[in-house]
Amino acid sequence: MTLDVLTFGCRLNAVESEAMRARAEADGLTDAVLVNTCAVTAEAVRQARQAIRRARRERPDAPIVVTGCAAQTEAQTFAAMPEVTRVLGNASKAAPGAYRLSERLAVSDIFAAPVELATARPLKDRVRAHVAVQTGCDHRCTFCVIPYGRGNSRSVPAGEVVAQVRALVDQGVREVVLTGVDLTSWGADLPGAPPLGRLVQRILKLVPDLPRLRLSSIDAAEIDEALLDAFATSERLMPYLHLSLQHGDDLMLKRMKRRHLRADALALIARVRAVRPDVAFGADLIAGFPTESEAAFANLLSLVDEAGLAFVHAFPYSPRPGTPAARMPQLPRPTVKARAAALRQAGERALDRHLRAQVGRTVQALVENGGQARAPDHSPIAFEGAPGALATLILTGAEGARLTATPAAGGNPHAG
Repeated sequence: MTLDVLTFGCRLNAVESEAMRARAEADGLTDAVLVNTCAVTAEAVRQARQAIRRARRERPDAPIVVTGCAAQTEAQTFAAMPEVTRVLGNASKAAPGAYRLSERLAVSDIFAAPVELATARPLKDRVRAHVAVQTGCDHRCTFCVIPYGRGNSRSVPAGEVVAQVRALVDQGVREVVLTGVDLTSWGADLPGAPPLGRLVQRILKLVPDLPRLRLSSIDAAEIDEALLDAFATSERLMPYLHLSLQHGDDLMLKRMKRRHLRADALALIARVRAVRPDVAFGADLIAGFPTESEAAFANLLSLVDEAGLAFVHAFPYSPRPGTPAARMPQLPRPTVKARAAALRQAGERALDRHLRAQVGRTVQALVENGGQARAPDHSPIAFEGAPGALATLILTGAEGARLTATPAAGGNPHAG
């Protein structure tokens, strides 16, 4: 008997999938397929539906339970699929009893108030772990359906986060990634409204045996002073930030109802670079947003170079049901796809420039599975070593989307 978990979407979903697995096993469900969906794009929903059909063909007798953001926002879409045994909203994916399929659940139970955030677990390679410190979002960007799937922002208290991180380090995890739907809003709902930087400082101080701490995607509208100070003073906080930029044209940003303009994003990047020159930046960018003109798209493309981005996640705009942007004048789909392809190409060129600029440097890289290591600035390195080792490497070249390297004299890639 096998309990398969299929995960789509963000790092937070990856954390929650492990909690789903544990909950299902505790409920006695050990032979099934759990599908944790994403609602960010229509393509993500399509892929989930395709995976469900494939799972039914491969496992004709196994129950299929569908949950996640798309199950929350488009419950009827999945409930109507004959392959699906049960649909659970986001609020119930880790709730006791949700996976006891012999028991009938009322709709009020399936789509109940949010449960506590999942306890973090190390990923399969035990090298790094994602810790969910926040979920939900208080903002209402016009293109985004996620607040409807996850509700308003909710934070895990700092003491609980520190305890989770300490437990993971005791299990051998070498890098922890703090993750959430709107990570920079962490703490706003807690007593005293502490900023994210205070949480980062507390982890670094109270878990001194954690070699590396990293942040997942953050809002480009803000970075608090404590977080900036942590970047300036701690080499254990990895010099990489993935920004939720979305666009580079001010009119598009206003129509998206983002909280920053182009100049704000560039100023934030400059502030971080001033205190941490070795920092690299990634970004989520959307091409083909409704009413996007050729000039607006040109501003989006030029942002990649002006911001000095290294890693670009390019998305074609996808209208999501119920969002204000879905009611705006839409661009032809061929135009959207062509612009997304051009944006991806700009991202590929940016990554190539970034990697080539690293050649000759010496870095301490975390060795992962699959013949790869990861530099502090998130750059992937083709390298064979013991997973979990921190290896001192000389970067010798760039091949495709990865760097090549050799061990530095005295560096031990097999050390724990």
